[in-house]
Amino acid sequence: MIVSLATPPAEKGADAAMTLWEKLSTKIIAIIGAGGFQSLYARSLFIAQAQFPWLATDEVPKQTDQLFAQLKKYFESQTPVQASAANSLLLITLTDILASLIGEALTTSILRSAWDSDASVLAGKGFRNE
Repeated sequence: MIVSLATPPAEKGADAAMTLWEKLSTKIIAIIGAGGFQSLYARSLFIAQAQFPWLATDEVPKQTDQLFAQLKKYFESQTPVQASAANSLLLITLTDILASLIGEALTTSILRSAWDSDASVLAGKGFRNE
């Protein structure tokens, strides 16, 4: 599900990716706060940098809007294929971490609520990048 959502048509690219992140962050922040979301995002970004070094940053912005502006800039500087792959990895990594902390059922509920999708597909895969 995440891969299909994170692979928008090329003309929508970074904007579509930011819409996914904004919707997801709103739901997560409502539960664990902005600091909790920032921590999840920073860890996901750190892990994704191994595969996508262009995501490297000295400091993750403290404000969510600045964080997404930075992420959008990263995506816009890459080909649509690279940006989409990085976005998928970031989202999968973040949801894997979240599921390990709060459980798959609650994570699935958050994803379903954020993206109005059948997030239950992820539960069967253990949220792993499969």
